Amino acid sequence: MSRYVAAIDQGTTSTRCILFDHSGCPTSVAQREHRQSYPRAGWVEHDPEEIWACTQQVFAEALGRARARPGDIVALGVTNQRETVLLWDRRTGKPLHPAIVWQDTRTAAACRSLAGEAGPDRFRHKTGLPVATYFSGPKLQWLLDSIPGARGRAERGELLAGTIDSWLIWNLTGGPAGGRHVTDISNASRTLLMNLATLDWDEELLSAMDVPRGLLAEIRPSNEVYGPGVDAFAGIPIASDLGDQQAALFGQTCFQRGMAKNTYGTGCFMLLNTGEEMRPSQHGLLTTAAWQLVDSRPVYALEGSVAIAGALVQWLRDQLGLIGSAAEIETLAGSVADNGGVVIVPAFSGLFAPYWRSDARGAIFGLTAYAGKGHLARAALEATAFQTHDVLEAMRRDTGIELTELRVDGGMVVNEILMQFQADILNVPVVRPAVTETTALGAAYAAGLAVSFWSGLDELNALWQRDRHWLPRMKAAARGELCANWRKAVTGTFGWSPD
Repeated sequence: MSRYVAAIDQGTTSTRCILFDHSGCPTSVAQREHRQSYPRAGWVEHDPEEIWACTQQVFAEALGRARARPGDIVALGVTNQRETVLLWDRRTGKPLHPAIVWQDTRTAAACRSLAGEAGPDRFRHKTGLPVATYFSGPKLQWLLDSIPGARGRAERGELLAGTIDSWLIWNLTGGPAGGRHVTDISNASRTLLMNLATLDWDEELLSAMDVPRGLLAEIRPSNEVYGPGVDAFAGIPIASDLGDQQAALFGQTCFQRGMAKNTYGTGCFMLLNTGEEMRPSQHGLLTTAAWQLVDSRPVYALEGSVAIAGALVQWLRDQLGLIGSAAEIETLAGSVADNGGVVIVPAFSGLFAPYWRSDARGAIFGLTAYAGKGHLARAALEATAFQTHDVLEAMRRDTGIELTELRVDGGMVVNEILMQFQADILNVPVVRPAVTETTALGAAYAAGLAVSFWSGLDELNALWQRDRHWLPRMKAAARGELCANWRKAVTGTFGWSPD
């Protein structure tokens, strides 16, 4: 009988279930997209009940494709889009409002008020984060203030709140009939409500955002058996919880201080393992909890979060009709030798790390009559690489660490043009692993460790294998000119929005 660890990877645009065998290889995959709702400019919402329905469907489909039964699953891990938050009735399990997605900017005015005279870094000494629309706490405050009667119900203990991991684990373990209301330190550290030193909800932060403590999940380690699953998941230990980017760092086996990974998805997220040290950033990065294994000290990371990466390719496809599918971007970009002087800065909802400019808006620079579709396609790919370069430079300045390689994952790493340009513009080798589903793999690894399916980190290290690598080959002068043009373009996007 085959034995597997299941991972639920609940992302911004879809939910997947992947079954991994003991060698860390994916055995079966099932995926379902969910709707993206944009009720107003800058607002992004998801339907939590649709996400839960998708979770149940992909689990059943993954089992079917592997010809497996629930009894063949030794543990199930959860990884999730992180800062997306919702509020639900603890008795019925019904959400009071659509989930507010991490990309949403409706809390811009509230964040300015919260930052006050101290500015965006008001709480950075406790949270490692700037006050920004990205994070969950202000979104939760908006829900409590905007839904009629919600604050009173919250204070009476009738409601629960959490990020998507909490919603899923609560439902997986019973929902209204005794579901566990938990989160882990990697997700809690993205709320602006957790103190990185104490690994607990902080009274000053709760008071500043007027969030009742009783709403929030219990903060637990990233890999422990939170409880047994129910219904279709009956008896399966629900055994890990990691935010998606921390899960990818874990799945890439970046267990040692100084190792880094970059995930290329809807957004783009680079994390650098800083070990047990909470490294404050002076250059626009986030200090975040990476994970905490049972009976171990927490591990921290520096993170550079880029809002728009693969989403720019989707925009070229869906809004401009420049390509018919995302895969066509490489063919079109390969039809020209360079970007033809075109630079795209995809600041559709402001710029995240290392700039944190919510007033920035997207722009295309350097257009001439010579520029064509191929140049736009190439500039779109290069935009992701340039944003990654900005993040890596900030990490170098914060830590003095010089990377020997950058491990990469996510949907865009199949793009050879992007990966070569990334190595060139960073002047660092870029390495793609044999298993690129590293977000789900990280959740599976953590869950498997919790039930002794794997013996420890050394065994997981031995499972990691390289698929492909790209070495830098661009001359320093060319790299410098391209980066100078990028910086000029970035500054040109500032000040376009009053937010």
